[in-house]
Amino acid sequence: MKTRIAFVALSLAGAACTTTKEEVKKDPVETNKPPPPPKEKSAQEVFKDGVAAFDAGKLDEAKAAFEKVSAKEPKLVAVVYNLGVIAERQGKVADAQKYYEQARTLDANHRPSLLNLGKVYRLQDRFSDAIKLYEEALKQPGSEFDVALLNNLSVAYRLSKQYDKAEGAVRKVLSRTKDNPDAYKNLALIYFDQGNYRLAEFVSANAKKLDEKDPGVANNLGLIYLKLDDRRSALGQFQKSVQLSDKFAPGHVNLGAMALQYRDYQNAEKSFSKAISLDPTSYEAFLAYGYALDGQKGKDPKKGLAAGDAFEKVLELKTDHPEAICGAGWAYAADKAGWDKAVKYLEKCKGQTITTPQDTQLIDVKLKAIATMSKAGQQQAAPAAAEKPKEKPKAGAAGNNMLDKAMEDGAKEGANDPAPAPAPAEGEKKPEEAKPAEGAKPAAEPAKK
Repeated sequence: MKTRIAFVALSLAGAACTTTKEEVKKDPVETNKPPPPPKEKSAQEVFKDGVAAFDAGKLDEAKAAFEKVSAKEPKLVAVVYNLGVIAERQGKVADAQKYYEQARTLDANHRPSLLNLGKVYRLQDRFSDAIKLYEEALKQPGSEFDVALLNNLSVAYRLSKQYDKAEGAVRKVLSRTKDNPDAYKNLALIYFDQGNYRLAEFVSANAKKLDEKDPGVANNLGLIYLKLDDRRSALGQFQKSVQLSDKFAPGHVNLGAMALQYRDYQNAEKSFSKAISLDPTSYEAFLAYGYALDGQKGKDPKKGLAAGDAFEKVLELKTDHPEAICGAGWAYAADKAGWDKAVKYLEKCKGQTITTPQDTQLIDVKLKAIATMSKAGQQQAAPAAAEKPKEKPKAGAAGNNMLDKAMEDGAKEGANDPAPAPAPAEGEKKPEEAKPAEGAKPAAEPAKK
């Protein structure tokens, strides 16, 4: 080995001594040759780039990387699944559904795609489709007592108000895994839905004993205490839920809802802004965010435009939502830049079932004022007399108060759905390359819809 090292060194030295200027200039074509093009990355390397971009929060870059892999390997289930995850993270529920369904055509037994597709169906209020999906999966050999499937089935039954079946699914989980905290959380919400708050509190206490660090348990207790008219304890539980996990969207939603009830619009805006950044699929959070911004438009008309944008986001997730239609109309009317949209939405608002004859009169006054000011080229909004009176902030198709929407904004993390991501949850083992995060911790009790 020493001889070889010495020989190489000597050879290089000799070459340096014998090279002349003439020899350097001898072949100008050779020296001016352009460098070879960079080697194209393999599909595996591009997949890695996609995972890294996703981990860094660069969803558009991640999407582009996975699309590039998909073009080369169209039958790779993990890639299609990851595209669905990205679409869901971006609030594009219909696109997420398309990708998850495509992944299942490639592999009908791909568990993460099945569970996430069921979640998407629930987000779309397609509870019967979600139930059918779970029930068929449970019929597969060896899946009769599958915990994740049964917990998700319980949620779908509960959201469709089939409480006996929902409880039956939970009991089936507990018959085999009696210490399953997610099953207890689901059971608590089943009792909560039926107005049995004390029993819901008792069951939630059992869930807490099994997992004291689960933000979903704290959130559920907060909702229960609200129903028991213990607002201080409720606030404490909501605060605890986000202390346990700052990425727990429902906790931020409920903190914002409490602020909104007291017309603390600025703090409500902060809480809802955090919530929608964590969960862009929650139309309830966007609706409440719109109300928080709308409450500030008197001092800052630009907040009205931002509120209009939030209400339009609701309509992307929930077509023809009446509160979002009317909210967008009144919000955009706050600033000249939004008058065209205000007219469109206010005209549509007049035909909504939630619009009273008095509301219709106010809308007509506002439309006339906008027309007059547009003609005069004025910036100021319509007179205060034409403004729709402030109402108690609401959210949801049924018009319930935000803090009454326990099921819609319930404990979303830690229970039933797999955490959708091509990379694992923080602190967990990283999955093998070119595979989705099948081992990531399941997400909690999902929000309705």
